[in-house]
Amino acid sequence: MTSISCTPKIKRLAAVAALCLACAGAHALTPQPVVRGLHEPWALAFLPDGRMLVTEKGGALRVATADGKLSAPLAGLPAISAGGQCGLLDVVADPGFATNQRIFFTFAEPGEGGNSTAVGRARLVGAPGAERLEEVRTIFSQRPKMNSRNHCGSRIVFNRSGHLLVGLGDRFGGKDEAQNPANHIGKVVRITADGGPAADNPFAGRAGAAPEVFSLGHRNIQGAALHPATGELWASEHGPQGGDEINRVEPGRNYGWPLVTYGRNYGIGTRIGEEGPKPGFEQPLRHWAPTSVAPSGLVFVTSERYPGWKGSLLMGTLRAQSLIRLTLDGNRVTGEERVIDGLGQRIRDVRQGPDGFVYLLTEGKEGRVLRLVP
Repeated sequence: MTSISCTPKIKRLAAVAALCLACAGAHALTPQPVVRGLHEPWALAFLPDGRMLVTEKGGALRVATADGKLSAPLAGLPAISAGGQCGLLDVVADPGFATNQRIFFTFAEPGEGGNSTAVGRARLVGAPGAERLEEVRTIFSQRPKMNSRNHCGSRIVFNRSGHLLVGLGDRFGGKDEAQNPANHIGKVVRITADGGPAADNPFAGRAGAAPEVFSLGHRNIQGAALHPATGELWASEHGPQGGDEINRVEPGRNYGWPLVTYGRNYGIGTRIGEEGPKPGFEQPLRHWAPTSVAPSGLVFVTSERYPGWKGSLLMGTLRAQSLIRLTLDGNRVTGEERVIDGLGQRIRDVRQGPDGFVYLLTEGKEGRVLRLVP
């Protein structure tokens, strides 16, 4: 199930065939079901022993084993405002999970004024098959809360300093606030494991700016990953009608929304802002227009499992229902191919497991975890 394969002529030449197997996309891929029976899953994260954490948007956090056994929802999560694009969203394990057993998750937190994306922390304790949550607490809440069921984001990535980078949506109706550094709407924030602002954040100590803000001008981040060589954050985000983007997210930078965008107003197709480039605003590394692919989870391939893929960036898509591989030269996107095309399900998340295989999380009422086997 791949869009690329070696031609019959090449297959007749042994030496060239060996070269073909080393080239990008030359291997057939089988999406092998690992976990079934998920209801509207949103995020997938691996524990060091190969167990998986899976969130379901309606508010359930489950643990799955490598042989597909799925736990009941874990008790103890905070109140969650589930509906529309909001609910229980991303989940990650602390880099020090083997010793501290901590996990972090994002969710739509109800409160006065509506809801907002929040970050929770907990300890996952107990033997496999008997897991439970302890010391659950909310460490960060996006401000302000809004009466919205849209654009909650969000992804969490740990950087090399142990800080959390969290993508926060513009809540749809708050798009103009994405340019306002005084709040968390349409921002990436960088916080400590206790929820406070990182001391070296670019807006720390600046009057009229929220100290947690790392970057601004984002619409709705849906995928994020740390570059394995540079340690920089790369993120995918939805445009409106077209204008989906891949960005390299740097401290203090402005990514344009809604002043600079390739997207258009829904239905009528009129221009929203300028396309750029424009001084003071970052251009995306790659964008999709006029047709949207609706990007989702991101992962850099560091495994040797897939010949020719190491160093590539994989991106799931919702609308296109495909897995896209982007080839890179430094910070430049040099090529694109749909290595899984027309899967028939929206791909919500993409992760690389401890075993080196790539895993896809498909959403819907019958969501699954799929292992890509070459």
